[in-house]
Amino acid sequence: MSISVAVSGASGYAGGEVLRLLATHPGVTIGAITAHSNAGARLGSVQPQLHTLGDRILEETSVENLAGHDVVFLALPHGASAEIAAQLPEGTLVIDAGADHRLVDAAAWEKFYGSPHAGTWPYGLPELPGQREKLRGSKRIAVPGCYPTSALLALTPGFAAGMLEPQDVVIVSASGTSGAGKAAKVNLLGSEVMGSMSPYGVGGGHRHTPEIEQGLGNAAGEPVTVSFTPTLAPMSRGILTTATARVRPGVGAEELRAAWQDIYENETFVHLLPEGQWPTTKSVQGSNHAVLQLAYDAHTGRVIVSAAIDNLTKGTAGGAVQSMNIALGLDESLGLAQLGVAP
Repeated sequence: MSISVAVSGASGYAGGEVLRLLATHPGVTIGAITAHSNAGARLGSVQPQLHTLGDRILEETSVENLAGHDVVFLALPHGASAEIAAQLPEGTLVIDAGADHRLVDAAAWEKFYGSPHAGTWPYGLPELPGQREKLRGSKRIAVPGCYPTSALLALTPGFAAGMLEPQDVVIVSASGTSGAGKAAKVNLLGSEVMGSMSPYGVGGGHRHTPEIEQGLGNAAGEPVTVSFTPTLAPMSRGILTTATARVRPGVGAEELRAAWQDIYENETFVHLLPEGQWPTTKSVQGSNHAVLQLAYDAHTGRVIVSAAIDNLTKGTAGGAVQSMNIALGLDESLGLAQLGVAP
């Protein structure tokens, strides 16, 4: 029996990526495909890469068009998902690729997003310890942000093992321009981005900071303080995160590597690279895979972890489809067989 799936926000980068993955998923039938300003247009006119779905007409994003499906993906702007989600049937699996249901702390949500908190759903990053059990059978799932996906995969093993200090965690991430969405912006023009890098959201102002602190705090069992700086890189997709934290006394390089190996050695999509090999964004482009490497800086007493993901796949749509598979009791890797594209 095929699972009927609807995708909202299908004219955007995240919605288009969800459809790209679902188009090869053997267990689903793609039902309503919706958008807002592009409603009425052919999907192929805004997502020309989706050849097998190109003649489908984008419908208006409404509860009426999304209801009646087994699964609904909400790939909408932050703050737009909660109202629609609240009106969908309780028996529908709703997967929110926006930020509306990620944070537990209502005050943090209101500070960084400026609207009332809509509540908290199970977090769709299965590789976190104990997270798969929370996703199985769930009818509501919040997909992590792309930066938090890379940051949490990078540092969670050390905090879960009690090896890292909860203060003075520093994370710097470089992202491709697709992370900013599809809306036209001067700073994202090719002539502005090509051959240049720039920081933004500096000084604790980026919205993903409380989400990263929340996830690392859950792993550590105590609050974790993070300094997070995102940067814009001259590429269309991909994230390279470098995360560092102080190591507790008595912990060395061998213990650190063993902690990461213990968590990820049986994971399908997260890979601790052989020693001496460092992550590249190109190696995971278009895939649901994440690659990591770590080093112990004995001079400063810090661990340095580098992680690479595709922000649109593992960082958004791949995590959403992976979480759907788990929630429905399907093989976790269905629809996610793509390997990275290089060069």
